[in-house]
Amino acid sequence: MTLHLNRRTALAAIGMAATGIAAAQPAASTVRIGYQKSSTLIAVLKIQGTLEKQLAPLGVKPTWHEFTSGLPLLEALNLDNLDFSADVADTVPVFAQAAGAQLTFVAQEAPSPTAQAILVKADSPLRSVSDLKGKKVGFAKAAGAHYLLIAALEKAGLSLADVQSAYLTPADGRAAFEKGAIDAWVVWDPFLSAAQRQSGARVLADGTGLASYQRYYLASSKFANARADVLRVVYAELEKTGKWVKQHPKDAAALLAPVWGLDAATIEQANGRRSYAVRPVLQDNLGEQQKIADAFLAEKLLPRKVNAVDVPLFKTGA
Repeated sequence: MTLHLNRRTALAAIGMAATGIAAAQPAASTVRIGYQKSSTLIAVLKIQGTLEKQLAPLGVKPTWHEFTSGLPLLEALNLDNLDFSADVADTVPVFAQAAGAQLTFVAQEAPSPTAQAILVKADSPLRSVSDLKGKKVGFAKAAGAHYLLIAALEKAGLSLADVQSAYLTPADGRAAFEKGAIDAWVVWDPFLSAAQRQSGARVLADGTGLASYQRYYLASSKFANARADVLRVVYAELEKTGKWVKQHPKDAAALLAPVWGLDAATIEQANGRRSYAVRPVLQDNLGEQQKIADAFLAEKLLPRKVNAVDVPLFKTGA
């Protein structure tokens, strides 16, 4: 018998393959968690096996799925290939909203503006953001770094049209930066600290006064409605872990070093620039989201205008 796939089925299969997650529907006893290298608090919870212990009384087991950056992570969440997304930059949900994703905001980290920056090599002749005109700049699409570049260029009287944009994952960006294939690299911690400490990269501008860089934890609205009990446990553990990382910087760095493949001093520097202050998402804390959405729309990077503050918010209380 010959099996014929219609277009929708074929696209779904491709989407599942891209995320590396089995196409079978998850059992009711699992929560599929997506994360990236900069998802520090989730990394600590994963290493320590905390969620396995805390979710066991609910009959739930976490499964873990790593992504290169925030945009593909939320795309997987939108495709129902994940249930929960570890922290992504404040820019990323805007793109997901523009795509019609049904996502619920579970938690937010307080601002960490110095945890992302525009970098140049130590011997680069570029001395200010205005010097980027006509230069090739690498960054991850839809990442907080993308918005930081837009905001920094605007302050300097420029726009994205004045630079050569190169969409690069952090790993590809680092390689291009070191080879001199790009003139500047916009990136976040721990990649930022690694470039500074390992290759002497110099900061042209960070997010201070330009981009707050608040990171969000999200769930599919379907999962949020069905398993609020699971999300309350995850939220509580994220909050506790954020406090632990800030109160025990050396212990946290030593724990993460072998997993991240970075030296403890680099991780400690990176963690020092992140707030890790996990808090509920409130309408009052979403003000910058609309500014971000409007900036990307003006650059014709969003297909439509987004109401970035009218979003489902998870209630962390019982």
